[in-house]
Amino acid sequence: MTALDEETCYVLPEARTDELLLYLHGTIPPGKTSPQKKNLGTVLANAAQRGGFAVLLPRGRRGLAPASQKGWWGWPTSALQYECWTPEMVEEFASKRHKLEALIGAPFSRFYVAGSSSGAYFVSALALNGALEAQGYAAISGGAWLERNRIAELSPKPFYVGYGQHDTVAASARRLGERLRDAGWPVRVEVHPLPHGAREIYLDEAIAHFRDRSH
Repeated sequence: MTALDEETCYVLPEARTDELLLYLHGTIPPGKTSPQKKNLGTVLANAAQRGGFAVLLPRGRRGLAPASQKGWWGWPTSALQYECWTPEMVEEFASKRHKLEALIGAPFSRFYVAGSSSGAYFVSALALNGALEAQGYAAISGGAWLERNRIAELSPKPFYVGYGQHDTVAASARRLGERLRDAGWPVRVEVHPLPHGAREIYLDEAIAHFRDRSH
């Protein structure tokens, strides 16, 4: 992964691509290195190179992780946090995307949004409220259906839900997939014998789902 600025990293595949995946990480401890950072970097780099898409990885905010993870980086997961932080964060995402496009000298015509754990809950909230327009969304090891949403006003978009068989988030993720399908969205739900967190197989399946539904 390469630094775009102090808060953002990116991955570019060997061949030029017009596909960009914005990825929202799970809660990550402060410090230059951690098992979470190492796993996420490996997952994103390998999936992007194999799948031929670019990745933009912005950093969340301190103070949004659970109380047991004081000082960690996270994303808005409560209704109050969502209302407070979403406008600023969505604006920053657009700014980071334009910065990467300026760096490579070309725009991305296809834009996807994915997240794992804490990031997955934020992704599902963004998608259900139409706060961040994309051609596909993915909730990995997380995500939840929100009873207060704007889905009736939105055009259905491909949505991928992936989680571990024995993960504590399984019930919430499964319900998200069911409700999205009931709303007429093209949904792919996959369950794997994996622990909680980001894994390459989820991104492989998500990108394949987005591409299949783009034709």
